[in-house]
Amino acid sequence: MLNMIFRVLGIILILGAIAMVAKKSFDSASTSVQGVKKVPLNKKLVAILGGLGLVSFLFSYSFTIIPTGYTGVRVTFGQVEEQTLNNGFNFKIPFIQEIVLVNNKQQDIKFNDNSISSETSERNTVMFQGITVTYQINPQKSAWIYANVTNYEAGLVSESLVASAIKTTSKTLSPNDCTNRSIIEPKAKDNIQKSLDEKYGEGVVYVNKVVINDASFDAEYDEKIAKKQQAQIDYETQQIENKKNIEKAEADAAVTKTNAQAKADAKVIEAQAEADANKAISDSIDENVLRNKYYERWDGKLPTTIVGNDAATSILISPDSQSPSSGSKGKADTTPAPTPTPTPTPAPDGNT
Repeated sequence: MLNMIFRVLGIILILGAIAMVAKKSFDSASTSVQGVKKVPLNKKLVAILGGLGLVSFLFSYSFTIIPTGYTGVRVTFGQVEEQTLNNGFNFKIPFIQEIVLVNNKQQDIKFNDNSISSETSERNTVMFQGITVTYQINPQKSAWIYANVTNYEAGLVSESLVASAIKTTSKTLSPNDCTNRSIIEPKAKDNIQKSLDEKYGEGVVYVNKVVINDASFDAEYDEKIAKKQQAQIDYETQQIENKKNIEKAEADAAVTKTNAQAKADAKVIEAQAEADANKAISDSIDENVLRNKYYERWDGKLPTTIVGNDAATSILISPDSQSPSSGSKGKADTTPAPTPTPTPTPAPDGNT
């Protein structure tokens, strides 16, 4: 832009000087009017205008402003200098030197017209389409790129190089991985970078990203994949159902065990309580208690018969336990006899 301003300004000044000379020549050639004094040509002004115009015009060809994101390559009579020019104001010799701009920004090259046919590790045919490669030229290598790569703007990252790298990548991957962009794209990026390093040398071109919009198989393989995926879904669903059943069975078993344990604990507690009660009763019974119980239940009648040889095995028979009286007509007395008390104390008179 600045070059154009100086160029236009120079042309205007030169044209102004030429116009002044032309006007003076026209006035000199015309018929002079009596009494009118001719104005002489101001040669100094013409020289100044012409000189400024020429300097401005030449100056417009003596510099180049390199914008941000670009570097410059100086060419002198077709000879490329090895030194790369940084962005900013850079001088050159008018009409002898040229400064060529090289784009060092990230650039996208897209391959949308043709698809890339390849194979997976299982020898399944796969088609890749809509490939975009984002790359960047190393600013320090701009002069080398300009001097050694023909039509570098269009052919630096060629379609054949990208296709070869993607085919190399897909042959190492399974069908599922070939359609997984998070797996195939980074591997394709690494292989493209490797191919560029082998072609131009390391550190010349950087591959920043690779995008593969579509990877597809033939219809027969797609059908197989669909069946396999459905089988996997069915398997996972069954696994979930089995897990639920197992968890339910475990929960039921835990409940049953808890209930059984509670019942067992209750029985233990009940048995322990009964044992404690029996022990308390047993501990509370002695000879005096038994004697008192005997006296409480005794009806005041002494036993008439003692069966047995000693006190421990003797059985006391009261008169009421004998045969009924004649008035009872032979019917047995159903009144229960009092419970015999072990080891009764003999009467004071010593009668048996």
